[in-house]
Amino acid sequence: MDNLTYKAPAAMRIGHIHLKVADLDRSIHFYKDILGFDLLFKHAGAAFLSAGGYHHHIGLNTWHSEGQSPAAKENTGLYHFALNYPTKCELARVVKRLRDMDYSITGAADHTTHLAIYLRDPDGNGIELAWDRDPSYWKFLTSGNVDVEKLRKSNRFLDIAALIEEAEPEVQ
Repeated sequence: MDNLTYKAPAAMRIGHIHLKVADLDRSIHFYKDILGFDLLFKHAGAAFLSAGGYHHHIGLNTWHSEGQSPAAKENTGLYHFALNYPTKCELARVVKRLRDMDYSITGAADHTTHLAIYLRDPDGNGIELAWDRDPSYWKFLTSGNVDVEKLRKSNRFLDIAALIEEAEPEVQ
């Protein structure tokens, strides 16, 4: 195989994210009690959380960061990571939960390819809560040469209140 033409396989996916945090219990509370992840285990300054039984979607640790301040905005590092919800209704449910808990949402957009809600975790890490549309809806944006202006114009206002109206109650 020619190393210059290698392409990552289309079925590849990002499996988990591991974050340095200042206060492990505070971060566990956010990811478990606010975003709804299951705490798999906590040990020796680290915790691992999951949704649906995966070995872990989110790793947290204080090994080098306990009690530290968030990185400055100007520093290199994580801009944000995305949590993709399987349905628009599921995205609406978590956004409603954030609103009901008075958790600050920092932005929202309809990017045509997906709906996106932006927030920060307690350590200032950017999070995008997203729902992807079927590619048939947006493939025109990336066919042939990418038109950056067309991509920019495809971003639209996302009405959070209207999205929340699509939230159905959780089935117990």
